[in-house]
Amino acid sequence: MKLVLLGPPGAGKGTQAELLARRLRLAHVATGDLFRAEVKRATALGRQVAGFMRRGELIPDAVVVRLITQHLGRPAIRRAFALDGFPRTVAQARALDAALARQHAALDVVLDFQTPTDVILRRLTGRWICRACGAIYHAVTMRPKAPGRCDRCPGRLVQRVDDQRATVLRRLAVYRRQSAPVVRYYARQGLLRRVRGEWEAQRLYRALVRLFRTQGLLRDPA
Repeated sequence: MKLVLLGPPGAGKGTQAELLARRLRLAHVATGDLFRAEVKRATALGRQVAGFMRRGELIPDAVVVRLITQHLGRPAIRRAFALDGFPRTVAQARALDAALARQHAALDVVLDFQTPTDVILRRLTGRWICRACGAIYHAVTMRPKAPGRCDRCPGRLVQRVDDQRATVLRRLAVYRRQSAPVVRYYARQGLLRRVRGEWEAQRLYRALVRLFRTQGLLRDPA
């Protein structure tokens, strides 16, 4: 299966992509993770990306397309994948279609995570990450045992700049302005399926499994 997950930051795409990747034996390709890895390695691309992330702006299409298409060209990924965070513009969607066509392939389904703004703010502004090991915590739903400290290692918990309220609001505005046309693009192709991003993770996962069975994309037993 070749799957795309659309939706604003904090919509729950990453959680569902991980669950579906395990169930359907897909490669989970998270655009944000790929770019953060570039930033961490302080590559030329990483330094460029860091500036866009600090301002809550979308990274230019050419940069994103180059990274993603190279990644999807790997033999372990090209057969089946869940794309999380890409495409975000119609230009990126068309570039993805073209890349898949060169492989004589096409997308099977596109999920659009519709999630209210208050839910997104609650999820993202409460998120904290261990500086040392990368473990993720939440001020409400997944608190560490000791305030400000990781349960897994001695690392200190920090909040990413792009999870702070002002940046989240900017990211949402950018998403709605530049990425909403992608939803219409896939709707015209008949690939789009709208899902409830505010639902609890396991409830939404079960609904997606039922959807894939209905679409004939999943035939394994429950």
